Amino acid sequence: MQRFLKHYVAFFGLPGVPRLLLIALIARMPVGMMSLSMLVHLRELSGSFAFAGAMVGTYLVAMASTAPIQGRLIDRYGPHGVLIATGIVHPAALGLLLFAAPLHLPLTAIAPLTMIAGAFVTPISVLTRTLWRHRFDDPGQRRTAFAIDSVLIEINFTVGPALIGLALIFGTPADAFTITWLIAASAAPLFVLSGAARYWRRATDEDRHLLGPLTERRLLVVYATSAALTFAFGMLEVGYPGFAARAGMLAFGGALLAVCSIGSALGGLAYGGLNLALPLERQLPRLLLGFAVPVGAHALVAVPWLLTMLAFVAGLLIAPALTALSLLVTHYAPARYATEAFTWMSTCIVIGVGAGMAVGGQLVETVGPWAAFASAGAAGVIAALVSSPLQRNKRAPDQ
Repeated sequence: MQRFLKHYVAFFGLPGVPRLLLIALIARMPVGMMSLSMLVHLRELSGSFAFAGAMVGTYLVAMASTAPIQGRLIDRYGPHGVLIATGIVHPAALGLLLFAAPLHLPLTAIAPLTMIAGAFVTPISVLTRTLWRHRFDDPGQRRTAFAIDSVLIEINFTVGPALIGLALIFGTPADAFTITWLIAASAAPLFVLSGAARYWRRATDEDRHLLGPLTERRLLVVYATSAALTFAFGMLEVGYPGFAARAGMLAFGGALLAVCSIGSALGGLAYGGLNLALPLERQLPRLLLGFAVPVGAHALVAVPWLLTMLAFVAGLLIAPALTALSLLVTHYAPARYATEAFTWMSTCIVIGVGAGMAVGGQLVETVGPWAAFASAGAAGVIAALVSSPLQRNKRAPDQ
């Protein structure tokens, strides 16, 4: 334990690290706020959950579709141009959505605005992950940085919805969306002021392929694994509320998600402080199978307190698995594709979660929550199997 604490004390003592992590936490807060706040605001605006849900889906699809383009531009020209463009267009589009009623905008204008807002999301998560690659050459420090990054994302997804919930209790849907808008507008300026640019390294090698990082087969395996794993996450996002609704305790669904997130944060901190001799390629399938077992066991449980324990145990493996996947992207992606490689991972994550929620919703509705849990466990096993070919590859040279 003493060595564990010394490791983290030394890490946070590195120049600029606390400031960079704090700015990453604040600038990424909209990832846990945008979908919910946009949903309730557009539902209030249109009177239709179906319309609001479709618009949120449009926003996410646009974000996932344009992320690789942003990544390629950042790799070629650096982050400043993308930060300026997204820092202007994204808040402007969100502002028009926020003031759609006073501006008397027709509902037909909402879809193009949500598409533009999604296409110009400031890619803070991707920039942050690329920054850890540039900032840390030491494998142990880099692993710790990615582990803490995963923990911060869990905090974003825990605190963000809670802030929206408080805004809805004490205010209106427009108030909730206003808070999200203000934080989203601050993302690009915060990243610029963070001093991260001095760590940025732009590859001078101009030998680039049209498909970019997709030409690296090992990255394709990592992306497929990410999609399969996050498909399981999407199932849980629907399965927990479904279980709570059938138990007559609607608020319990949010509690289960929070417990899972707390487990993930603790698991990420533990993983970041460990010095494992086992190569990442061999760690990953074990982490994924370790996640799949308690998730699959959800399907056998009907007692709330026991499901809570399983949610915590499953959560312990989430951040370590995501950290391992991020590290493998760092190791396998050539320097000229450093940012774009992470954007493809983000796209796969959005697709995985979205597909998991869609399928999980159908299963909860037609069969029951246990079917969503069983499918989530199966997705974890599939993710482990998909990742297994990586064990036959040599370790990346920078590990």
